[in-house]
Amino acid sequence: MKKISLLAAALTLALAPAAFAQGHGHGGKGPNGGPMQDVVGIEAELIVTGQKLTVYLYAEDGKPVPATGYTGSVLAGAGQARQIVPLTTATENTLTGAAGAVIPQGTQITLQLKNPAGKSGQAKF
Repeated sequence: MKKISLLAAALTLALAPAAFAQGHGHGGKGPNGGPMQDVVGIEAELIVTGQKLTVYLYAEDGKPVPATGYTGSVLAGAGQARQIVPLTTATENTLTGAAGAVIPQGTQITLQLKNPAGKSGQAKF
């Protein structure tokens, strides 16, 4: 029993840095069913439908954050299959953009946001 406890503790310590290296995101699902990550002090939910990308902005308490003053872009894909998609304000708490081609499910996506105060950050989905 002692060996199992020691092994579990060792694995936890070994895997902890990898978990923290992914960023501050809580990794849960947002109100629209998309993955959520922390970026520049807010929660960003990403929805990808075909070529369309939508980023919903929320405060930590779940209330919508006005998108006015936020700018951003998305890097979708890896290697030579990368697409950079600029995001623009769409509705009260959303930024949207359209890629040049359909973004397949499971594509690596990096979101870069800049808040109205000029602070920028990234989140990986």
